Amino acid sequence: MPKAYWIAHVTVNDPEPYALYAAGATEAFKKFGARVLARGGNFEWLEGESHPRNVVIEFDSMKQALACYNSAQYQDAKKHREGAGIANIMIVEASE
Repeated sequence: MPKAYWIAHVTVNDPEPYALYAAGATEAFKKFGARVLARGGNFEWLEGESHPRNVVIEFDSMKQALACYNSAQYQDAKKHREGAGIANIMIVEASE
């Protein structure tokens, strides 16, 4: 079964509620066995619209990644992110 990658490009406009989101989301990621490969840090944006925060999280499968996103724990955390910034999030299945 191929792995899946949760990829997020984010601009944070209100750090306090976003920090609550990040804490809750981190707990959800741990519960679903995710591995954070990149979170923040230096980057070189080459094309398209840029966001200053970029995140890549690895899951064992697409099913696991979607279960994390749809979990009550992640959805509760997500409420803190709404209105605190702009987020573009996708889950991509790896090539076999």
